[in-house]
Amino acid sequence: MASLDINGKTRDVKADPNTPLLWVLRDTLGMTGTKFGCGAALCGACTVLLDGKPIRSCSTPMSAAAGKKITTIEGVAASDAGKKVQAAWASLDVPQCGYCQSGQIMAATALLTDKPKPSDKDIDEAMAGNICRCGTYPRIRAAIHKAAKGA
Repeated sequence: MASLDINGKTRDVKADPNTPLLWVLRDTLGMTGTKFGCGAALCGACTVLLDGKPIRSCSTPMSAAAGKKITTIEGVAASDAGKKVQAAWASLDVPQCGYCQSGQIMAATALLTDKPKPSDKDIDEAMAGNICRCGTYPRIRAAIHKAAKGA
């Protein structure tokens, strides 16, 4: 049994401590906004924030998240940066298929929290590990800039 702080609420979870956080969120807690992409921490679809930093939940054991603040796509709008990112995403119709967007939004929120006025280089570096098979990268960059301006 582990207590996890997820989106500001304490959740008691009964799972093996080595279970990837992704599966705890999706299968144990029914929070399906975080997506399974590659299972090897390469694509970014499973990105969540751990103490405000983007991590790959598919390769992070539940035990590594205990005692830390976990933010998922379901709770990202609780932060000012998260609200602005989601508003910009909707305003610019960023998603095409949408599968990667949870991870993209989480990475963008972390970026804007750390660098409220990012350059294109900052955006490229922060978003480099998040793959969009549809190629919406120009819209993602535009949305991040829009969110930085206050959406």
